[in-house]
Amino acid sequence: MAGYLITDKKKVTTRRFIEMKNSGEKISMLTAYDFTTAGIIDKAGVDSILIGDSASNVMAGNENTIPITLDQMIYHAQSVAKAVSHALVLCDMPFGSYQVSREEGIRSAVRIMKETGVDAVKLEGGIEIIDTVKGIIHAGIPVCGHLGLTPQSIHQFGGYGLRAKEEAEAQKLLSDAKALDEAGCFCIVLEKVPAALAAEVTREVKCATIGIGAGNQTDGQVLVYADMMGMTQGFKPKFLRHYADLNQVMTDAVGNYVRDVKSSDFPNESESY
Repeated sequence: MAGYLITDKKKVTTRRFIEMKNSGEKISMLTAYDFTTAGIIDKAGVDSILIGDSASNVMAGNENTIPITLDQMIYHAQSVAKAVSHALVLCDMPFGSYQVSREEGIRSAVRIMKETGVDAVKLEGGIEIIDTVKGIIHAGIPVCGHLGLTPQSIHQFGGYGLRAKEEAEAQKLLSDAKALDEAGCFCIVLEKVPAALAAEVTREVKCATIGIGAGNQTDGQVLVYADMMGMTQGFKPKFLRHYADLNQVMTDAVGNYVRDVKSSDFPNESESY
């Protein structure tokens, strides 16, 4: 089955995000953490690539996103940015890189931009971090917000369940989204919140919204590439759609390689010098 064909190969910018929202064109976003994968995803036509702190889970095998460091995120972002010519490249600011103070947050964001070549940074949180968000934006760095299930606060939440089910939390999320929008964020990720609330936020803010487990009325969608490619096992939340079964494809390929080496079939005469 043929995929989506890119007709506009120009670099996607933060301004383009707003234009897409206003025109009703949905925004596609996937994560990537390395040069090779990012190059494939970019060539396939995705609008934005997120170097997520989910690299902590996907690349390093950690239980959550908290352990990954700023230096490690910069390494992954450098690798991704080198491969991308079309998509907007967005880098997560990891836990501990902006929570202590506004100044430290600005300093961390400046490091990411100077050392990686990405286009923007993403922070988790709302009104509590609004001064830091404003400081980063005032430094000339585009910012994407992140509300709802914010994995860096997983110990506070006590799990990965649906957020903002109750009215009080829903109203706070809406207030947080408006504050981020007014501060100048070009985009807000809404993770694991009721679809109706995500739709309301999308209507109320000028910036683009990107959903993950937030229904289809947001301005776009994001998934972790290893999840949607079927590489990860035992993780199948309601919002995840598998577009391939690379786990099986890779397992079969490795098995065939092992068989051919053991039988001396590889390399054959044409594969030898």
